[in-house]
Amino acid sequence: MTLQFSLGTAAPETVDAACVLVGVYEHGMLTSAAARVDSATGGLIKRQVESGDISGKAGSTTVLFAPAGVTARRVLVVGLGSQKSFDAARFQKICIEAARAVSKLPLGDAVSYLTDVDVPGHDSAWRVRVAALASDYASYRYTATFKPRDKSKQPELGSLAFAAGEEAQGGLEQARAIAEGVRFARDLANLPPNICNPSYIAGQAQAFTEGRDKTSCKVLDEVEMERLGFGSLLAVGRGSVNKPRLIVLEYKGGHEGDKPYAFVGKGVTFDSGGISLKPGAGMEEMKFDMGGAAGVLGAFVAAVKMGLKLNLVCVVPSVENMPDGDSYRPSDVLTSLSGLTIEVLNTDAEGRLILCDALTYTAQTFQPHTLIDAATLTGACVIALGKHATGLMSKHDDLAAELLAAGEETLDRAWRLPLWDDYQAQLDSGFADVANIGGKSAGAITAACFLSRFTDGQRWAHLDIAGTAWDEGRKGLATGRPVALLAQWLIDRAG
Repeated sequence: MTLQFSLGTAAPETVDAACVLVGVYEHGMLTSAAARVDSATGGLIKRQVESGDISGKAGSTTVLFAPAGVTARRVLVVGLGSQKSFDAARFQKICIEAARAVSKLPLGDAVSYLTDVDVPGHDSAWRVRVAALASDYASYRYTATFKPRDKSKQPELGSLAFAAGEEAQGGLEQARAIAEGVRFARDLANLPPNICNPSYIAGQAQAFTEGRDKTSCKVLDEVEMERLGFGSLLAVGRGSVNKPRLIVLEYKGGHEGDKPYAFVGKGVTFDSGGISLKPGAGMEEMKFDMGGAAGVLGAFVAAVKMGLKLNLVCVVPSVENMPDGDSYRPSDVLTSLSGLTIEVLNTDAEGRLILCDALTYTAQTFQPHTLIDAATLTGACVIALGKHATGLMSKHDDLAAELLAAGEETLDRAWRLPLWDDYQAQLDSGFADVANIGGKSAGAITAACFLSRFTDGQRWAHLDIAGTAWDEGRKGLATGRPVALLAQWLIDRAG
């Protein structure tokens, strides 16, 4: 079920809803909405605070069922933590935890007064947007048809209203569009690789653009790519029966003749490592190796849904990397679309090999204003930054600053790593123009250095989302990152 959002201005003690959400800081300090509910219920919340049943700890939740004095059937009291240190990241956290708690209750609607909470430096529209996106994220369910459905008759949360006036309407509209993009990305990435292969991704992209104004989708198959000279990309896909595809979407929301912004996303639908086979433990997570493709497609969906007044191109090189008698090998030398030759030292460093041809194609075909790629590219980035920050690399300080600012605004944050020429020597090859790996040290950076050789003359940035694209573990799901970051960057460009 897709969560529906709206705005509301009714008082928390009189609103007719299955549940209202109010906040309490540590040390028993009530927000204005909580104070109104407390007064209407004869001091119920304060008594719970005094008894220790409500702590105010950030993210904690307490349900008050059918309290006398208010119209709502339940009150969910959400801990906000210390008021002195309350900030944007905490606000997002409490919105996620509140939505998780509400989603577990047998109710179909709720009204949140958490958007009344003051967040330093942020207005009502921002609070509504963050709350809506956090709630949509927390209430997401993997509902593929081959997963047994919960047969319980318990109602599911279907609508959530936020306490805010018309000044927040713009934030709500953005949240609806970005949430749709995030769900598109998560649904795609969560699918098993026997379903989500290169042809399937192409079909989903075509289905989105079909009959939709200002959008188009073109798909290049392996025959067309062979004719054009995609020697690097095609080599990676040689070992699989699922043939490669290059998916090209266009959105013409800006003026005719304006240079488009361009996204390129790594779409390895399953990465076994090829001949350089990965260890078996954890290999099932390699279905998420198309997280970059999912992310840029989700950002494309969000941009179209918002009707942004700009031109946008989204290019997805999609392959499956498998071991086979026809697989490419360590020591093979490939000729890329750009003409540069590549010595393959490791077939598990395949993402950069499909991205380099896609970046060349995008630059040559569209001459974009700015080119950004997103990829689950290196385990080294996970070691460097963990699961919280996306790795950002660019030689363009202004572009890096724009992306970092978009990440801070959406809390889909990135951290910049250097892309100095000092690292390029690690990619030297005695048999080709460049090697596809640079050794043990600085792996995330040398991967970006490799890509930089195919983006000469471009205003380009690379996002390594290997740590942020999915949650680890047997039940880990795709996160939909960096849809929010890229969508915000496009909003900023559209003015």
